Amino acid sequence: MHHKHVPLRTCIACREVRPKREMVRVVRPPEGALLIDERGKAAGRGAYLCRCRRCWTLALRGGRLEHALRAPVSEQEREALRAYAERLPEDQPSPSQEE
Repeated sequence: MHHKHVPLRTCIACREVRPKREMVRVVRPPEGALLIDERGKAAGRGAYLCRCRRCWTLALRGGRLEHALRAPVSEQEREALRAYAERLPEDQPSPSQEE
């Protein structure tokens, strides 16, 4: 039986490896302004985060996001990311084991 390849990504905050579709990508496109790329298709340097507030808080603290994007994150961009994180659940639901 042929299994479809599932791309995996690592969260920059908790370092957990998950399927790309379960993550949110923050991207710094060539034009500059940081954006949240829900579909993971935008061009530019990206960093993946779990869909939980805890990981976003961790990434916004301690320079993890800047390091992953290899670029500074302005206070305005940081606020926009915090606002997005407010809509997320506090913790990640446990990963479903489909094996």
